[in-house]
Amino acid sequence: MGIHKNAPLTPRGRAELVRRVALDGHPVSVVAEDLGVCERTVRKWVSRYKAQGSAGLEDRSSRPHRSPNRTPQPVEARVAELRRQRWTAEQIAAETGVSKATVSRILVRLGLNRLKALEPAEPVRRYEREHPGELIHIDIKKLGRIDGIGHRITGDRTGQSNRRARGEGLGWEFVHVCIDDASRVAFVQVMTDEKKHSAVAFLKAAVDYYRSLGVKVARVMTDNGSCYKAFDFRTACRDLGLKHIRTKPYTPKTNGKAERFIQTALREWAYARAYTHSSGRTAELPRWLHRYNWHRPHASLKAKTPISRLGLAEDNLLRLHIESAAANTTPTHSPLIRINSGDKLIHV
Repeated sequence: MGIHKNAPLTPRGRAELVRRVALDGHPVSVVAEDLGVCERTVRKWVSRYKAQGSAGLEDRSSRPHRSPNRTPQPVEARVAELRRQRWTAEQIAAETGVSKATVSRILVRLGLNRLKALEPAEPVRRYEREHPGELIHIDIKKLGRIDGIGHRITGDRTGQSNRRARGEGLGWEFVHVCIDDASRVAFVQVMTDEKKHSAVAFLKAAVDYYRSLGVKVARVMTDNGSCYKAFDFRTACRDLGLKHIRTKPYTPKTNGKAERFIQTALREWAYARAYTHSSGRTAELPRWLHRYNWHRPHASLKAKTPISRLGLAEDNLLRLHIESAAANTTPTHSPLIRINSGDKLIHV
């Protein structure tokens, strides 16, 4: 049950009410005035406590004890039977002799009001490409700019709507993400918009990044955003030798690896610290991304790191890690990472 944050009589407030009256002996009128409720309410909760103890201070169901006018169970069963034969509410009402409104209420109660509820559950389809670069997933996440610690940390939204209404909102940043299907090696850039020129620039930067790791990209999967349906993006894919795959409309799970990576990035980077400005949040991104690719165990990779899936030789692994660490100003102390050759652990 949702309780308003300023409600005077939450279960804890009721316990305080009972303590003042039953244990401390305060007058009912004084307690009622202090808590902003009527004396009748105070007496009600005190009597419930005396009769049932602490259980009496919990919320009760508003459901009536009896419903004499409820549709008989055999009729409800017949409605469900006909619905599973894909009858409409009008047809069921004519067949059973009850009103269409009653049929609709029964179907909602049974969870059969939508035809898709009659379809068998679609099996979960999990897939993973065999080789890095066979398919990369691209998506965009919109983040609000900040100039102070945000409501996700403080929980205080006071004044946010007024600020936007006055045209003083800070606007948005657009986090373009890319993740390799086979290795889960990720690439991220924060851009000012989600228009076609930004999408094309990010695609080229992502392909260059994977090329620097020795990975040749063959396919790219995106959703059906306007920037990905633009002719410029199609031309960029053709020039880069990429096959462009778009997901089925309204089916984000098809691009699930990118969606899941966005959740991880929000939890471990964007909302992990109390940033005082968007610039500080953006500056932290390369350091977090380096840790994600090189040091963070990945559950779907059997606790190995994404970079271990690239099968890099030890010399190349060390060189690339040093270059990445220098570019991202990571701390000098780094944990162990695992490489593919013999599952050997090395300090890098």
